[in-house]
Amino acid sequence: MTVRRCIPWPDARLRTPAAPITEITDEIRAIWADMIDTMEAMPGVGLAAPQIGIGLRLAVVDASEKRGQAMRMANPEILHSSIEFREHDEASPNLPGVSAIIKRPRAVTVRFLNSEGQTEERDLVGLWATSMQHQIDHLNGRMYFDNLSKMKRDMLLRRARKQK
Repeated sequence: MTVRRCIPWPDARLRTPAAPITEITDEIRAIWADMIDTMEAMPGVGLAAPQIGIGLRLAVVDASEKRGQAMRMANPEILHSSIEFREHDEASPNLPGVSAIIKRPRAVTVRFLNSEGQTEERDLVGLWATSMQHQIDHLNGRMYFDNLSKMKRDMLLRRARKQK
C-alpha cells in the first residue's frame, strides 16, 4: 500500500478525539494497510489514524519480534487494566527526536472491532499493552507526554523545539 506522512505536533488534529467507526469497509481496510506500512517504515510498534491526519478510531499494533503480527482495531477500548505498572521509553513520529519514560499498566484487556467487523477481546501484556494504551491516547486526542508532570512535559517540548 502506501507509507503516509505523520502530521507534526502541534497540529490540532492530534488534539481532536477521533470519530467512531460504524462498519468495517474496504476503505477502512485500505487505511489499516497504509497504517501498517507507515508503522513499519518508522519503525514503530503502533500507530493511530489521527497520527496520519485521519480522524477515525482506527489503530494498529505490532509488538512482535518477527513483525507481521499487526492487530487491526476499530474503536478499541480498555476494559480492564492491571494494578501492576511497567515503565517504557515512549516517543511519537509526530514529535520526533524526543522521548520520555511513561508508567502505564503492565497488562490490559481490550475490546475492538476486527478486520471482519466482529467484536473481539484480547488480553495484552508488556509492550503490546503499552502500545495499545499509547494508541488509545492518540484516539482520545492525547499525546504520551500528557502523562508527564507539567514541569517534565514543558522540558520535553522545549527540547523538541530546539531540535527543529
